[in-house]
Amino acid sequence: MRNVPRHLPRLAAVAALSLICAAGAAVLPDDRADLFWSQYKGGCMDITGESVLVRKKFSEQFAVEANYFVDKVSGASVDVLSNASVIKDTRKQKSLSVDYIHDKTQYNLSYTNSTERDYISNTTHFSLSQDMFGDLTTVTLGFTDSRDKVGENNGKSFAPNVAWLGHAESRSYEGGLSQIITKNLIAGATVEVITDQGLLSNPYRSIRYLDTTVPLGYSLGQQVYPNTHTSTAAETRVKYYLPYRAAASLSYRYFTDTWGIRANTIELGYTQPISNKFILEGRVRHYSQNSATFYSDLFPFLGSQNFVARDQNLAGQTNNSYGFKTTWAFAPQGFLIFKRATTTFDVSRIQFKYGDFRNIKAYTIANGYAPGTEPEYAFNAMVYQVYLSVFF
Repeated sequence: MRNVPRHLPRLAAVAALSLICAAGAAVLPDDRADLFWSQYKGGCMDITGESVLVRKKFSEQFAVEANYFVDKVSGASVDVLSNASVIKDTRKQKSLSVDYIHDKTQYNLSYTNSTERDYISNTTHFSLSQDMFGDLTTVTLGFTDSRDKVGENNGKSFAPNVAWLGHAESRSYEGGLSQIITKNLIAGATVEVITDQGLLSNPYRSIRYLDTTVPLGYSLGQQVYPNTHTSTAAETRVKYYLPYRAAASLSYRYFTDTWGIRANTIELGYTQPISNKFILEGRVRHYSQNSATFYSDLFPFLGSQNFVARDQNLAGQTNNSYGFKTTWAFAPQGFLIFKRATTTFDVSRIQFKYGDFRNIKAYTIANGYAPGTEPEYAFNAMVYQVYLSVFF
């Protein structure tokens, strides 16, 4: 299911290690069970996700968490549609995670298996966090190893036959620091370095190049990517606690990679509890990036350079998102065997705008558009997420 845009989170299936703006003595979370549902609509795609998670402590030092997630995709991004039909696929993800606390150090080891008709991924993750200086400072280190098998469906959504094309490997190295500065102010920073190698291109996407011998004025060709890729991301965040138990947060993330992409992300959030039953949260996020050095919406001719790509995720773009989340503790005092229960509804609207990627599916010479003059692509997407959590 490589047609899913890489910049879209897999709707709560992504379990990345990140530094939380909080510090304190290492304590395992309460036992809990979660049910989750999500939906993404936008850009010719409809993605739904369903998940169940169970977490159980066997002592104050040892806990196990298991998660099962199903991701269903119908449709394809617009650059895939220019070269292929609508794709329907299902991804199934299983993960198991173990936490262990010794003194002021918390260790985590997890394994995740994700399978699709044309993609198989196995990921192992290890991290540790250490509280120090009177539990005012927390240092976090992490390592992730992912090994993927990449294939291509034969174009028939109902057919099981897949041509396996190759393999890809990824390793991630992460470090973070969280610091309580005052009783109202917490700050944190993380750095992550990811190295990829192998088959990194998307087999469902194609480049286009000028070709005056065909009615469209252009033809499609195969993408050619470098077989190595290294990216570095650094993020800082602060959270300030306001009167009436409210909190405001601000984060900034800078991304750079060996493919020439530079990206900036800034997000502002606000949290407001109401009595002991509701928590209201709002957020605004802005993201921008330039295009990769070997990306082009239209190449002058086939073989014009060694590496070529027309993946919309490598194009220059900006997106703005606005989100609102409300959590309702509908059983704050608990019921039956449960200590408490909550439900959460989260909605986001994302506005995507591309600076050098054109919609060749909708605009052609027949509409009066010569190759390279089509309107730049833009679309809006909605993301809905619903959680039900019970603690025991």
